[in-house]
Amino acid sequence: MATSSAVPAAMAKRVATKPALTDEPSVAPAVAGGPVKTEGDRLAIMAVQSDAARRVANWVVAAKDNGGRPYAVIDKPTASLLLFNGKGVLVGQAPVLLGIGVGDDSTPGVGGKELADIGPAERTTPAGRYVAKFGRAFGKQRVLWVDYANSVALHAVITTHKQERRVERLLSPTPDDNRISAGCINIGTRFYADQLSPMFRKSGGMVYITPDTRSLDDVFPRVRLLQYLSQARDR
Repeated sequence: MATSSAVPAAMAKRVATKPALTDEPSVAPAVAGGPVKTEGDRLAIMAVQSDAARRVANWVVAAKDNGGRPYAVIDKPTASLLLFNGKGVLVGQAPVLLGIGVGDDSTPGVGGKELADIGPAERTTPAGRYVAKFGRAFGKQRVLWVDYANSVALHAVITTHKQERRVERLLSPTPDDNRISAGCINIGTRFYADQLSPMFRKSGGMVYITPDTRSLDDVFPRVRLLQYLSQARDR
């Protein structure tokens, strides 16, 4: 598989399109897809995430929903992944590839179908809260299973079909072309091997995926409950 060594430059381009952040010297390395080293990095990364991703990330920390395990928040609107350690500290960020189909639910029975029998509309990356663990996939490859029943995994970018240009899609300056997979989440090989895998390898962790079309409150009702309780305390 191709490495993701050029991903940092691509993500820096994405950030550069947002003038409010270009004056922060620590933005580019962090948002590029690597370790988060400073508070400025963390704030810059969160600034370019969708409101849904920020709300989910804040909820997990406040509710300790991860149970002390590492976790990832996958933000479908920006096609990016936020990696947190068990204490809720943001430690890395990287672009991802997602299912080509726009939608937040897996078609019933899709996990038992042959890839060739799965239509474009069925190739969705489902939104929701998942307990993720490493396991074997076809060809004995180890992947991080997010939703095993529906064959949704998180793994290093696949380069088998050159015409799909998956590495180029990860390198592009916008998330507009990051929909290409059958539903799995693809991430740069270096980030996967150096940062994500070591954290999840021993006991797994949590994965939270924000929605495309459904409301955040529908997918994550406890996020809304936490916000309601917080507002009630402030009254």
